[in-house]
Amino acid sequence: MLRLSNLKTDIHTDTASLPNLVAKKLRISSSDISQFKIVKKSIDSRDKSDIKFVYSVDFTAPNEQRLLKNKDMTKLSAHEYRIPIGKFLAEGRPLSSCPVIVGAGPAGLFAANILAEAGLAPIVLERGQPVAQRTQDIELFHTKRLLNENSNIQFGEGGAGTFSDGKLTTGIRDERISYVLRQFVECGAPEEIEYLAKPHIGTDKLVGVVTNLRKKAESNGARFIFGAKFAGFTASDSTLTQVRYIDNESNIHTIDTSALVLAIGHSSRDTVEVLYENGLYITPKAFSIGVRIEHSQQFINESQYGKFAGDPALGSASYKLSHRLTNGRGVYTFCMCPGGTVVGASSELGCVVTNGMSRYARALANANSALLVSVTPADFAIDGEPPHPLAGIAFQRRLEQLTFELGGSNYSAPIQLVGDFLANRASAQIRQIKPTYMPGVTPANLADCLPPFVVEGLREGLLAMDKKIACFADPDAVLTAVESRSSSPVIIKRDPSSFQANIAGIFPCGEGAGYAGGIMSAAVDGIITAEKVIALTNML
Repeated sequence: MLRLSNLKTDIHTDTASLPNLVAKKLRISSSDISQFKIVKKSIDSRDKSDIKFVYSVDFTAPNEQRLLKNKDMTKLSAHEYRIPIGKFLAEGRPLSSCPVIVGAGPAGLFAANILAEAGLAPIVLERGQPVAQRTQDIELFHTKRLLNENSNIQFGEGGAGTFSDGKLTTGIRDERISYVLRQFVECGAPEEIEYLAKPHIGTDKLVGVVTNLRKKAESNGARFIFGAKFAGFTASDSTLTQVRYIDNESNIHTIDTSALVLAIGHSSRDTVEVLYENGLYITPKAFSIGVRIEHSQQFINESQYGKFAGDPALGSASYKLSHRLTNGRGVYTFCMCPGGTVVGASSELGCVVTNGMSRYARALANANSALLVSVTPADFAIDGEPPHPLAGIAFQRRLEQLTFELGGSNYSAPIQLVGDFLANRASAQIRQIKPTYMPGVTPANLADCLPPFVVEGLREGLLAMDKKIACFADPDAVLTAVESRSSSPVIIKRDPSSFQANIAGIFPCGEGAGYAGGIMSAAVDGIITAEKVIALTNML
């Protein structure tokens, strides 16, 4: 198999003509090309007057050695990820106990699928509800301000990523990435995610995809228990023997097991507290704090695509910006949601948290993104002493409580226009950009709920980013507080080789344990963790 990269076309070129363009570029007959497949598609918008699509394509053709003289050609080695099979399944022997997974987000779902196909019949404990019920619970919060602490944007089937933009970009390189994308497609995601440079599914499609992922795992022997809140574990000689959970009626249940996968997500603070009390090694981790910034999507389209703005072939434009502050901290945009909304993502009573969400079409009027300033454990240390392992959680929670109070103590979020934020004055009215946050908003001065170093960093960052995208610091753009859940504030320590914690048989994984940052990296970490569980089980 051969790969041709850097194939540039007009944005209106039909993909059906790509084999002919490849043949022309390589000076061969199109009839010589077979097994043709698009493997990457990106947008080159550096020249706003001549925006191009850039493709990488795979195919087979005769005379490979001659074709490989082209600088854009490479030869691929045939390799496909294969799920390791548990020895118990191969030998037809019954298991003495099944592995337990806590959490049904990307890490937990993919760990469950791998373990189920390997014949280990995992049990998945999810404190939230299946996605259909979860959707209703979120709607109640956004419209009636009724927060369900166990079923919300953070907790439930699919994890926090289910109600987001469904971005599938990642900075990691791993053979399992293509496997993850293929599983998403087989479960209902658009086929284009396998080759787009910036793939996304959108929350409207993702809710069905995660349901199908769960059903696939169930068909292979996995069992999901919803409304099951992890309550601790029992160990003997520093080795796991039992897991406990509480159901919706406050009944305590136990499961005998030798393997526990902790795919808890970045917001399961009470679970982290239980794990710490049970003796797991946990350390504080750097994370980020900030706000959501909203512009009109039309403005973003024009800034990125010039005269091509609004062309259906390009869709809604996105951006990614960063700046190194004069004090050495970083300020950057994160989880940019084209044509989307800012949503209430609270998971604790008396706290306001924001997040961004887009549907697949990305067709709404506003663009939004997190605008974040880096935070280190030193920021929540006291009197120069090393911070408590869970001090980052307390730091986040206090900011969310202050934001709740500033918004009116009713889950409305405080907002401020960029012009007022830069001038350090409270906003009094909304102008051209209509805020989209649900359940509601309250004009305020965000300096009253954010740490001074975050306020200063955001102000410097806005002005710096305004030089990269003209009018990014538009005085009428809207800032909504607080974005506090960009990543986990802790690391649950694990051995780099076995992936086990200091208690044998416990496998921390995914974003909540500090080993991933997004849907794709969490899914991959869940797969690798499942492989480690299979290896351990095979030794028993």
